[in-house]
Amino acid sequence: MSLGVNVNEKANLIWAIADKLTGVYKPHEYGKVILPLMVIRRFDCILEETKQQVLKALEQINQVATSLREPFLKKASGYEFYNISQYTFLSLLNDSDNIEVNFKNYINGFSSNVIEVIEKFKFDTEIQTMSDKNLLYIVIKEFTTPKADLHPDKISNLEMGYIFEELIRRFSESYNEDAGQHYTPREVIELMVNILFSNDDEILTKDIAKTIYDPACGTGGMLSVAQDCLNQMNASAKLLPFGQEINDETFAICKADMLIKGNDAEQIKNGSTLSNDEFRNETFDYILSNPPFGREWKNEQKVVNAEAKQGGKGRFGAGLPAVSDSQMLFLQIAVSKMKARDNGGSKVAIIHNASPLFTGDAGSGPSEIRRYIIENDLLEAIIALPNNIFYNTGIATYIWVLSSKKEQKRKGKIQLINANGLFEKRRKSLGHKSNDIPKHYIDEITSIYADFMENEISKIFENVDFGYYKITIERPLKDESGKILYKGGKPLADTKLRDTENVPLKDNIEEYFKREVLPYAPDAWIDEKKTTIGYEIAFTRYFYQYTPPRESQEISKEMLELEQSLNGALEEIFDDKNR
Repeated sequence: MSLGVNVNEKANLIWAIADKLTGVYKPHEYGKVILPLMVIRRFDCILEETKQQVLKALEQINQVATSLREPFLKKASGYEFYNISQYTFLSLLNDSDNIEVNFKNYINGFSSNVIEVIEKFKFDTEIQTMSDKNLLYIVIKEFTTPKADLHPDKISNLEMGYIFEELIRRFSESYNEDAGQHYTPREVIELMVNILFSNDDEILTKDIAKTIYDPACGTGGMLSVAQDCLNQMNASAKLLPFGQEINDETFAICKADMLIKGNDAEQIKNGSTLSNDEFRNETFDYILSNPPFGREWKNEQKVVNAEAKQGGKGRFGAGLPAVSDSQMLFLQIAVSKMKARDNGGSKVAIIHNASPLFTGDAGSGPSEIRRYIIENDLLEAIIALPNNIFYNTGIATYIWVLSSKKEQKRKGKIQLINANGLFEKRRKSLGHKSNDIPKHYIDEITSIYADFMENEISKIFENVDFGYYKITIERPLKDESGKILYKGGKPLADTKLRDTENVPLKDNIEEYFKREVLPYAPDAWIDEKKTTIGYEIAFTRYFYQYTPPRESQEISKEMLELEQSLNGALEEIFDDKNR
């Protein structure tokens, strides 16, 4: 069964359960009930097999202090979590009259790490509401049907994340809200992971543990897929996941999946990465992320501005983007988490839309961020992905690949890969996602990146190719008679005639000025105090292919044929009217 089909089927099933809430809850409020119940039910499915062993272990250690019980109970359950309540979802149905009390007893029977996850949903109020409206028993019963089996053997962690986010999208759309999520398809994550591990013999061949970090981890899909992919490439290597997520619900989902997979779930943190970095001063071997596009950072502005003033001591010393879009802040966070080359170095794969490539003039925050990354030789490659590859957006997207351990052949250079055409159409769209990147294209893109050779879709440039001087051209101010006006022995500048030119860094400013300006404005001069350096990556320009205009005879013939067909159609219309 394909991922898309499984996601759709399960999402439709859960949506059908949510319809039981109609009347008591509005559609956009369904998530308050459905999302926590899905998490709880998933834990229930996992722990069902060892339930009796846990209850037996509890009897045996009844005299042991509560604080010392956990290791025994975890061992009995077989996981890093457990439930000591006598109830399961199924057995709760045996006593409909006491469903609220028993269900609360069941929830309180979980280990503390699971209770922390459930508390993020603020679920107590909803339990009370459903009980008062005689819905609690009905909804729990719906979650016990075979079709609602959420065991990881039936629904993978990645699929579970997609189902959650698909439901979040539906709940939001039912209230005419933007879900604000651009969760990442598995094939895109696999491509990013392949790029991260490309030519990395250490992670691909050795029995070694490395760290991986996502500053906007959502439901944890990127971290989970990265682990799965590495396990297939080298089962003896380990990836230790670290992540932070601002949304309470998606954080809870991510932490739940980390618990289920046996990871250290304490390394998944809740809160705004922008204003409260839970991994301050820590660095990681790999960083991958798909931060939100167009998300305002107004709420974090005060803290971010203060950190930016610290310069190199903070994460945002290179510059600040517009407050309407935070994605270049996440780009700087990724850079700040990279290890120095003498400490092993790091690699980054991060997704952005087109905006970070070129937005902002020379000297602006975005340009200065690009300048810092390029002049410090951190940018390895940018890969253009096909459009309509994401579930919730059809816009152009790009993978930025950064490294603080560049191979010798890549030093001082940047590779642009236009993979926009490497896709297959889906038989059925999933949201905006109408295209897939099949495995053979993933392998092809990875090979093109690894080979570091030029071809039709791969171009290699020097870092300096993306930089330019922005020079200010002044013209003299003249009186009505055409006489130049002076002040302090220098001609006054006519601000109405002021102009700017972008001069490639590889070019000589004076030679450019003599060649491109003076022949047309012999009285002009450069105000050198206003010269600034900028960087932009006009990606599509480098892959533009000229299409010659069609022959006039061909166009005339086509117009004549069209005219004749229209005349025939008009005659039929008038004939019908005259009958």
